[in-house]
Amino acid sequence: MRKITVSTIVSPDGVMGSPGEWGMQYFDETAQTDGLKRLLISDAMLLGRTTYEALARAWSHRAGGFADRINSIPKFVFSSTLPSADWGNAVLISGDIVDEARRLKEQGERDLVIFGHGRLTKALLTAGLIDELRLLIMPVLAGRGELLFAEIGRRNLALTQSTILPSGVVILVYSIAQD
Repeated sequence: MRKITVSTIVSPDGVMGSPGEWGMQYFDETAQTDGLKRLLISDAMLLGRTTYEALARAWSHRAGGFADRINSIPKFVFSSTLPSADWGNAVLISGDIVDEARRLKEQGERDLVIFGHGRLTKALLTAGLIDELRLLIMPVLAGRGELLFAEIGRRNLALTQSTILPSGVVILVYSIAQD
């Protein structure tokens, strides 16, 4: 069975909401290269509506390494309210989040990746379907915003990798102990 990895931007004070307002200046070429590596070892992306719309706005009109891969990779968009998913290789999924994600996890050979952290990630973490967390900690205190992992509950993690990028971004990779 392939694994599901969540890769998300977070501030040291635990904020993950609205990263465009406080952290995207640090998502430089080195961070994009790291994101591209994650996309290249993955068969598809899993996205909630908000992340899907934000990434489509940010990347659909761009070209180059990261942009080319994020535009072409198959995307499974979980939403019961989105009328259509028209951004490159997107499939709209309106069924049960956990059942559909479990089905996708059992198919294919390479990993699935989630960029961002919202209701989709929270539901899959709660259901025990997330295998790995990649936290890109931006060198800025956001000061306010939606907190990472609010209302998730306790999870045991094992640090498997840490990297410091020239921009000051710290990437921490954790495997999640499955209960």
